[in-house]
Amino acid sequence: MSNIGDRGRSIFIPTLILSVVLVSIFGYDGCVERIKLIRGFSTRKVLEGQIATINGFRLEEKCDLFKGKWVFDNETDHTLYGEECGVLAPWATCVENGRHDSLYKKWRWQPNDCDLPKFDAKLFMEKLRGKKLMYVGDSIHHNQYQSLLCLIQSGIPSARNTSIGYSGTQTFTFNLQEYNSSIEFYWAPFLVESNADPPTSRDGRVDPIIMLDSITKHGDHWKSADYLVFDSYIWWLKYPDMKILRGSFDEGNTEYYEIDYDIAYEKVLTTWAKWVEENIDFSRTMIFFNSASPSHDWSADWNNPNGGVKCEKEVFPILDTNKTIDVRTDRKMIDIAVNVTRSIKKHVHFLNITNLSEIRKDAHPSVYNTRGGNDKLEEIKKFDSSSNFVDCLHWCLPGLPDTWNEFLYAYIISYS
Repeated sequence: MSNIGDRGRSIFIPTLILSVVLVSIFGYDGCVERIKLIRGFSTRKVLEGQIATINGFRLEEKCDLFKGKWVFDNETDHTLYGEECGVLAPWATCVENGRHDSLYKKWRWQPNDCDLPKFDAKLFMEKLRGKKLMYVGDSIHHNQYQSLLCLIQSGIPSARNTSIGYSGTQTFTFNLQEYNSSIEFYWAPFLVESNADPPTSRDGRVDPIIMLDSITKHGDHWKSADYLVFDSYIWWLKYPDMKILRGSFDEGNTEYYEIDYDIAYEKVLTTWAKWVEENIDFSRTMIFFNSASPSHDWSADWNNPNGGVKCEKEVFPILDTNKTIDVRTDRKMIDIAVNVTRSIKKHVHFLNITNLSEIRKDAHPSVYNTRGGNDKLEEIKKFDSSSNFVDCLHWCLPGLPDTWNEFLYAYIISYS
């Protein structure tokens, strides 16, 4: 009995002191916003002292957020926003484009050893007050960028009047004056310079050509960010060989040579890692790297050979997760990304979204994408023998990228 009382006093007194300090620094309202962090984690984890902002807990040392299972919950609405979110691209609004089911919105990710904190827009923006968060990568990353903006708008009404600004080059900007912060997306599918920069340069007919060691021009736009979230994967899979420019785009050079895509990928990520080490102040900036976002292009991969074109008819995730899931994600590319990010002397947070995303064959736009819409849906279905009309690469919103952003949210509120 006395031991319980001693433990109670040992917990109560520091907690009381901490509460007084927080109120004195932030005032009552500010203190409440910060205490919401504790409510974002499960009770069992709070009791184990795993709140990073209090005792320096590092998420990946205590709980692997990326190992878990998808849980179906038809009773609870887990989406924080709807397709009316003004920043969504038409190709991501699957229900509005004619999709009849919304079951893909009913699945939530449950880590094995802890709970994933629910996104709190106000707390998140307090962490970003006076700061800049930037996504750098391809259209999958832009998919995730739109998700984050909608998550923020869901909890901050004033943000709903803000639109995305486009510089006309490669930067998309979302400024929140109330917090003196910006959330940006920078188009760089290969991270280094390529003939696909800016996005208006890509026409789908010209093979990509890159400059292996040229990252400074892009990097100069990244230096001012306080949070940098990188990805680079899907563009590397277009061809078995990658074209490498001899010389410079600025000088008008067009001659190139070819090397295996995976060798080029490793060289580029090594160039990126060197830039990170030489240009990033890790006492100010957090670096994240997303693993590969998978596509679902062959229904036979999940034992549904009559499932239509690609993921066209899928309304459920892959349910049998006891068997090895192979949807032809390039594991060699993932291994390269893991090894290079680990080689960086400072800590880069590797967001391992691949395995949990491979399960979600149901979460793509499929035929319900920009190419159609309600008025053209039947026309699209006439061409369902053509895979060009079926998008099993990007993701519906709200949807899976919201979970990716919950991972990002968990890290930022835990480390900041």
